[in-house]
Amino acid sequence: MNPTDIQDIVEKSKQTRGGLIGMLQDIQARYSYLPEEALSYISEHTNRSLVDIYGVATFYKSFSLTPRGKHLCSVCLGTACHVRGAPMIAEEFERQLGIKAGQTTKDKEFTLETVNCLGACALGPIVVVDGQYFSNVKTSKVKQILSETREGLDKVEVKTDERIFPVTVSCARCNHSLMDTGYLIDDNPSIRVTVSFERKHGWLRLSSLYGSYSVEAEYEIPLNEVLDFFCPHCHSELSGASECAECGAPMVPMIVRGGGIVQICSRRGCKGHLLNLGGANI
Repeated sequence: MNPTDIQDIVEKSKQTRGGLIGMLQDIQARYSYLPEEALSYISEHTNRSLVDIYGVATFYKSFSLTPRGKHLCSVCLGTACHVRGAPMIAEEFERQLGIKAGQTTKDKEFTLETVNCLGACALGPIVVVDGQYFSNVKTSKVKQILSETREGLDKVEVKTDERIFPVTVSCARCNHSLMDTGYLIDDNPSIRVTVSFERKHGWLRLSSLYGSYSVEAEYEIPLNEVLDFFCPHCHSELSGASECAECGAPMVPMIVRGGGIVQICSRRGCKGHLLNLGGANI
């Protein structure tokens, strides 16, 4: 661990909103985990209790206190997934990667873990890789998932990828449509909102294809910046009661036409999201 790197990260994030989370994210991005020395440094230089820092580091599943691989594969072994063959899927990942659950490949490319529930029981067996959900997984699909991960899961083909589908959303406060048919992203109407950060206030447009992370903004937004979202019609702040399970930032709720709600993380760069359609969380 380079103390100078940790010092720079702490100084940069000390005065920002959600500073501790930002520090931990930057450190994990640098080292693939949170070294004990780094947590002690944060405690010493921010006057935070080391117990509190460890509490945050262990509460959010995106953080790890042990070295992880570049890609994290999580196989759900909850009851619904288990009865649909999830143990065989976990075994196939172990065979393909040459490791056991809880281990990391020698080249530090993959870490494999099993979890009790991922909250999408109706779509099981479920596998999550780097925040991307794969539903109804069969053992024959494991090789394909690993191949797609090596190529880059962000490189999705929006016209053919089954994980990508359009949603039409409206403001959770005034119910006015947030769709902008005159501004296309991924060849579909974009979702238009207003955001503020630091001393900037401007428009942001999101892809309306659920599963796509395409976004365009009036201003360049720094990575890890937590944004305030507003409806461009009623100007109400779009904030919910929940926090992102990945990083702890506030989730931004929007109503899905036809029933349901979609929530996205307000932190730039975080891919935390949740879609609830009549009781099934995706």
